[in-house]
Amino acid sequence: MARKRDEPVRLTRIYTRGGDAGETSLGDGSRVSKLDARIAAFGTVDELNAVLGLVVARGCPAAIRTVLVRVQNELFDVGADLSVPLEHEGRLRVTQPLVDRLEAECDAFNEELPDLKSFVLPGGSVAAAGLQQARTVCRRAEREALTAAREHDVNPSVLVYLNRLSDLLFILARAANAADGHPEPLWKPGAA
Repeated sequence: MARKRDEPVRLTRIYTRGGDAGETSLGDGSRVSKLDARIAAFGTVDELNAVLGLVVARGCPAAIRTVLVRVQNELFDVGADLSVPLEHEGRLRVTQPLVDRLEAECDAFNEELPDLKSFVLPGGSVAAAGLQQARTVCRRAEREALTAAREHDVNPSVLVYLNRLSDLLFILARAANAADGHPEPLWKPGAA
């Protein structure tokens, strides 16, 4: 019996031995090399999710935590989208409303922040530093998804989502510093 679109995946056994020879299954059951660009892309999306989990676990302002917990779930949707070839209709796909929500959150959090006077160095509070790390992992996930899109049909909304998410993570890092009363560590050119 096929699983409904919004029904959780049931995992009865974690190891399958199916990947021991360097191949893995995509979401449609087809087998591909673990070196496939799609595997790299959704593997980095998974890494990003883990970094966000650390930010949440270590503590961050409540408004930021609410956004991050939702984004963690959306990142599973992103991974699912990348893991199922685009020609399969009726599958979970990233859509424009997810991007629109990220943009609205960028605007809302950024509105409360002072104008930037320089590039921001990663640091300040623990939450801000973790969000900056997440931003860099998100940028890598975006680059890997772009590589996958050159080799396979990839939902273009995934690329836009990751791009916008990296913007939001930068803004949230600034907001975390502001909420914790940490001055932003700014780049001072030539101050070595």
